[in-house]
Amino acid sequence: MKTIKGIIPPMITPLKGDDQIDREGTVRLTEHILAGGVHALFLLGTTGEAQSLSYKCRYDFVELVCRQVAGRVPVLVGVTDTSLDESVKLAAHAAKCGAVAVVAAAPYYFAPSQQELIEYYTALADALPLPLFLYNMPSHVKVFLEPATVKTLADHPNIVGLKDSSANMTYFQTLLYHLGGREDFALYVGPEELTGESVVMGADGGVNGGANIFPELYVQMYYAACNHDVNTMHALQRKIMQISTSLYTVGKYGSSYLKGVKCALSLLGICDDYMSYPYRKFRTEERARIRKALEALGAECGE
Repeated sequence: MKTIKGIIPPMITPLKGDDQIDREGTVRLTEHILAGGVHALFLLGTTGEAQSLSYKCRYDFVELVCRQVAGRVPVLVGVTDTSLDESVKLAAHAAKCGAVAVVAAAPYYFAPSQQELIEYYTALADALPLPLFLYNMPSHVKVFLEPATVKTLADHPNIVGLKDSSANMTYFQTLLYHLGGREDFALYVGPEELTGESVVMGADGGVNGGANIFPELYVQMYYAACNHDVNTMHALQRKIMQISTSLYTVGKYGSSYLKGVKCALSLLGICDDYMSYPYRKFRTEERARIRKALEALGAECGE
């Protein structure tokens, strides 16, 4: 497949109840993100609460978003699972709905060895109907995709790239050194705090959660980085740091980032901020802090 370059928002999954898609909110959110000029969408990732959703909910969400996007941008679908068979089934559904590729982090619970990861990803890529992006997410799956492992897997014809959410720049620079510039293997950075400098150094783009809220800002920052317009990039990156430090840090939750994104979208009137179990949406005081942060960013909030 042709390399996707740019900003690929990891879309939240709007919910209106336990395992119930907020369908109207999903349509509004999809249009809001696309209006910002993003280059693709990534569904059912960490930001999408995928591992807390039933398979039926995941399947329905993929179908709904793909129908709404209608080919305007490429859609990537997360298929991370402890079961290879379930990953393949979801990928088949994604292909049927019009997605162009899938994304998979390592199976979690028991940490596999690097050789086991090579064998797992090879088997998965062989069985998939779509190209596969690797997903390095050590904070959640408790295993690193080491550079040597990625180099080996990059030679598989159906493995086309990697998203790195480790926030480890030495690791990402090592990947760029070995694999950067390849036409058949893309490298994306997850943490938006590092996207600008990563693109300057050769990354193909960013998979940034804040682009759910302010998609155009992240697209502008990406283009500034591509053009090596350092002054503009730094100014936009400071705005992104304001988002990161004010919207993602409310409360002492492991899920503060996700709660903040969903609460912000709710205050902007785009979708509900319901969270999948065991997580709960922000209370009144926390919601007020998000409102204040949004207003400081120049956003107009509803009730």
